[in-house]
Amino acid sequence: MNGNNSPENPAYLDISLPFEERVKDLISRLTLDEKVGLMNHTARGIPRLNIPAYNYWSEALHGVARNGRASVFPQAIGLAATWDKDLILRVADAISDEGRAKYHEALKRNGYTAQYQGLNFWSPNVNIFRDPRWGRGQETWGEDPFLTGEMASAFVKGLQGDNPRYLKSAACAKHFAVHSGPERERHTFNAVVTKRELYDTYLPAFKKLVQDADVEAVMGAYNRTLGEVCCASKLLIEDILRGEWKFKGHYVSDCWALSDFHLNHKVTKDAAESAALAIKRGCDLGCDHVFDEIPEAIQRGLIDETDVDHALERSLLTRFKLGMFDPAGMVPFSSISAEVVGCEKHRELAYQAALESVVLLKNKDDILPIKPSTKKIFVTGPNATSLEVLLGNYYGFNNRMITFLEGITGRLPEGMGMEYTTGAMLKHPREIKETWAPGMAQSSDLAIVCGGFSSFLEGEEGESLLSPQNGDRDSISLPASQVDYIRELAITGTKIVLVLTGGSPIALGEVEDMVDAILFVWYPGMEGGRAVADVLFGDVSPSGKLPLTFPKSLDQLPAFDDYSMNSRTYRYMVEEPLYPFGFGLSYSKFEYSDLKMNARQIRMGEEAEFQVTLRNIGEKPASEVIQIYLSDIEASTIVPLHHLVGFQRVSLAAGESRTITFSITPEMMSFFNDDGKLTLEPGEFRIEVGGCSPGMRGLELGAPTPVKETFWLMAD
Repeated sequence: MNGNNSPENPAYLDISLPFEERVKDLISRLTLDEKVGLMNHTARGIPRLNIPAYNYWSEALHGVARNGRASVFPQAIGLAATWDKDLILRVADAISDEGRAKYHEALKRNGYTAQYQGLNFWSPNVNIFRDPRWGRGQETWGEDPFLTGEMASAFVKGLQGDNPRYLKSAACAKHFAVHSGPERERHTFNAVVTKRELYDTYLPAFKKLVQDADVEAVMGAYNRTLGEVCCASKLLIEDILRGEWKFKGHYVSDCWALSDFHLNHKVTKDAAESAALAIKRGCDLGCDHVFDEIPEAIQRGLIDETDVDHALERSLLTRFKLGMFDPAGMVPFSSISAEVVGCEKHRELAYQAALESVVLLKNKDDILPIKPSTKKIFVTGPNATSLEVLLGNYYGFNNRMITFLEGITGRLPEGMGMEYTTGAMLKHPREIKETWAPGMAQSSDLAIVCGGFSSFLEGEEGESLLSPQNGDRDSISLPASQVDYIRELAITGTKIVLVLTGGSPIALGEVEDMVDAILFVWYPGMEGGRAVADVLFGDVSPSGKLPLTFPKSLDQLPAFDDYSMNSRTYRYMVEEPLYPFGFGLSYSKFEYSDLKMNARQIRMGEEAEFQVTLRNIGEKPASEVIQIYLSDIEASTIVPLHHLVGFQRVSLAAGESRTITFSITPEMMSFFNDDGKLTLEPGEFRIEVGGCSPGMRGLELGAPTPVKETFWLMAD
């Protein structure tokens, strides 16, 4: 301890000391009541030490959320569709700038921070989107563990910054682990998976964020996994997170998850037992008031005060890293001002993200982009003027939200006519049966139908107004009201471009044949209308790729509450999908060629070196996402049919080519055995490089022909 440590010069305020030493000093000065007051998300202030109240609960899923004005970026699943790690880093950097500015303003106004005003952002959500019925899948980065880890790692780095001493904000990987619906059962269910599935599918993204991005916090899920409540799981927290991965940050419960211990899971008798179990297993911060029962738990001998100190050390250390106990002049982010919130630079970044997220699923006879010779278009559909479809869930607010109708109007060339009517409701039949819409469509060269889903139909438990499944979906089909309307227009012979919003796959059925082009645009944020319009009119070629498999129907899927990966996602699904993982068309054409490797036979522990050439053989500049898939042909246990091991977004002028090199590492060639252990075996492997996941369906839909190569890993 520093020799100057005294009531007037306490060590916890001595900036020359390590944060860890300062934290211990602060804790040594606290009464038990004061310690307990710091262990809920609504951390109480300590007036005698001039420590203000602080609320840990803030959100930044795709922009600073629930805290007034902010830049609204595409929903997380839309950001995933960009397959652009550099873009995601810049988006998250902008979000944390705005979060810092808003935090400073809250302190100036109130002297403390209320809910959603702090610097602990409970984002990103890296749960695997294993079933399209899950309403919160829109918050994730898709169905693939590798893609999720790569994209979310960039997001965390952008949120936290790269200062060696201070965090710009504290990111949180959630919900740990094996958590993806059903929403109505999340407080009671037990997710049962094999050790192989746990390590192969559900844990890799969390591991990536801990070991690569140094994520500051991890949030436990509501449910049980393999019989243990996730917020007090020996396997998940002690053995894996802090044991195998050496996680040093703090662990926070999901909100009111600790109450579930005794109220729903029935693993404890009362709140005092729940608090003790959580503390003992390594949960440091409670998002509820169960930790208020810590004194009783101590009195009953369930825990002692040193257990409380250990938990508090980890959560307080985060606040020190955020600079909350240092002079503002020491903290490089303290000068970020309110002018950054919703600024033009961030608006352009939101526009770029929305552009790159647009996925072109169909383009019959190259009907898109809209031709300059087009005389008149008809804009219609329930989502053409909807603000909700720009937002998704966990959103902020902006005073300039550009709907699809506004975006198209702003881009419409003078001399080209346009008409508009809603034409159909989102889910319910029209009250008025007769409509002028078919006539408007028939008199136009093109009908742009804006439909799909919104947050009214999918979201978190208790969030979606029209969902009978508590935020989940009992059907993934386009609502009948929209199907009927599209049929009305199609009967007139009108060319139809379908612009679909949503955070999850939509089974189109007969609609796929009724329309000429399909754009899937997710929940694209405040610049969504402008971005979609610029893609429609050909200012930019679409370049988004699906981070999800779109099944043809629910008949292709196991039961929603079955957490086995058998027949789920592109990695284990054998049936032909509607649209495959990684798929997305362009206004140009690409050719893959000259896949070469350094040797067809390599020894255990060696890397396989490859190169491949991509050429833009079309007439327009465009971007393509090169995707690299590996298949283990001779594994001794169940392994993915193929799995993504690399990707790179490349922009090429017409006629331009690019050669890229990449390596397949021993870890990529390894698999998890039935005990969850990473295993490397000799045998035959296949590498496939293209613009879509392997399979005939992508080729049938127009994806470029991939290039393939086989190699052998030889025993020593």
